[in-house]
Amino acid sequence: MLTWEQRLAHRVRAAGYADWRAKVHAVNGCARPIRLSGAHQLQDADTGRVLHHHGGDIFAPCGNRRATVCPACSDRYAADAFHLVRAGLVGGTKGIPDTVTQRPRAFVTLTAPSFGPVHQARTSARGKRIPCGCGETHHEADTRLGTPLHPESYDYVGAVLWQAHAGVLWQRFTMRLRREIAKRGGLRVREFADHARLSYGKVAEYQRRGLVHFHAVIRLDGPDGATDPAPAWATPELLADAVHAAAAHVLVEVPRPDGVVLGLRWGEQVDVRTIAPATTAELEDDHGQISEARLAAYIAKYATKGTGTTQGADRPIRSQRDIDHLTVSPHHRRMIQTAWDLGNLPAYEDLNLRRWAHMLAFRGHFLTKSQRYSTTFKTIRGDRRTYRLTETLDRLGLTEQADSVLVVNDWRFDGAGYRDDAERELAAGIAARIRDDRKAKYDKEYRHEQAAQHR
Repeated sequence: MLTWEQRLAHRVRAAGYADWRAKVHAVNGCARPIRLSGAHQLQDADTGRVLHHHGGDIFAPCGNRRATVCPACSDRYAADAFHLVRAGLVGGTKGIPDTVTQRPRAFVTLTAPSFGPVHQARTSARGKRIPCGCGETHHEADTRLGTPLHPESYDYVGAVLWQAHAGVLWQRFTMRLRREIAKRGGLRVREFADHARLSYGKVAEYQRRGLVHFHAVIRLDGPDGATDPAPAWATPELLADAVHAAAAHVLVEVPRPDGVVLGLRWGEQVDVRTIAPATTAELEDDHGQISEARLAAYIAKYATKGTGTTQGADRPIRSQRDIDHLTVSPHHRRMIQTAWDLGNLPAYEDLNLRRWAHMLAFRGHFLTKSQRYSTTFKTIRGDRRTYRLTETLDRLGLTEQADSVLVVNDWRFDGAGYRDDAERELAAGIAARIRDDRKAKYDKEYRHEQAAQHR
């Protein structure tokens, strides 16, 4: 029996390793690539003449956005999400004019309410740690953070039902926000669309207690969206005031299993910060404004966390046996179990809770946006495919024929993932090196930009 090191060495020395490694590099070290066999060729669209042909086996990325399943594909999703949100924030790209920086804009955080006291790591204004309700002073790495102080009295049913309706709460919030803006602008609600448009992009972030926060860039445009200036009466202060009012009025009523009505609302912590153009605020001022530069970094963090672990399961739950064998904390296991149990009740059939139990009952997307906020994932990915095709045509000397080139693919599915543990380990190492090289490149570019700005 070969040792682990011997199996790795044997795979590296095996015939065809260089070709296999190139295929792994092509998918950035995807943790579970789709194996395809067949052919790809470029043809002249007018004559049908084959200009280039490639046949054999290839890898295609799995495309999973969850970092716990595939860090490489998760990184790509996070980057796309960052560019999508940032385009609507600063403009000048993806078809969004840079004049959006002159619109009333706010960075809004909406939180979940409390369903029972939890362990917390708090600090005073001077940075001194404050004891938790349990009497201890927790370190940031303490695994108890976010878990209930008294699990027996924690409202797991309420928490799961709130999470399942988080998307509805957001929808009600945006509807109410339009009403509040119209009222402050001296308009009837039905007149709002003729004078202004509410545009937004938001990301969801799981807290340690397993419930989501929503972080949103909200922009007030003219009726035609990003290309249309906001009405004269629209100000950042008006938008911020309307956000607070809308968040306070949102209510969704649902029945508990015993028939008692449960009122679902946003948490008391509603944070609204005016977004200032980069020329008027370096980072953040005493009036709660936040600059575009700082916000871009926030968005990158939230988008990345939104694609990462939720303390739940990596894949959908299929049976009670799956729950019993999960390697999660007792608190998150309890949330998953509650979602699974509620999903078997006729009253919650429409929520499809068993399907979303592994997500702790959160049924929404990690990133959503309004129609006119910015570009789309489809456009971003289409631009990437066009760029790669242009690279290929340039390498083959076919750039002048680009308009008449037809791409023909004929691939068959051969399976998913690597064939053994040795390949998985080698692929993980390749992915880590690609990530480190990318980070080093970005850090170098950032240092050069900072140095240029201070010359």
